[in-house]
Amino acid sequence: MNEERYYTYILYSLKDKGLYIGYTTNLKNRFTTHTQGGVISTKDRRPLKLIHYEYFVNKEDAKARERFLKSGFGRSQMKKMLGRTLKLLG
Repeated sequence: MNEERYYTYILYSLKDKGLYIGYTTNLKNRFTTHTQGGVISTKDRRPLKLIHYEYFVNKEDAKARERFLKSGFGRSQMKKMLGRTLKLLG
């Protein structure tokens, strides 16, 4: 059985020190697309570093997680969760 995979991921821009939150079914290909400038939202923010991802077996769960992380409270929680990583990078 070939189970579909869903990922919510966080990229860190080494250029502007900002974060990008996204969702995909193919993390490796999506990250490559980001790093090659194929995504309008991150094209001018390269270089990028993948700093976190979460795997889901359900598409709606992955999309809900992305929406949550993009919300004010979610972004606050994410920054707490990744505090040491962000400090190291920043």
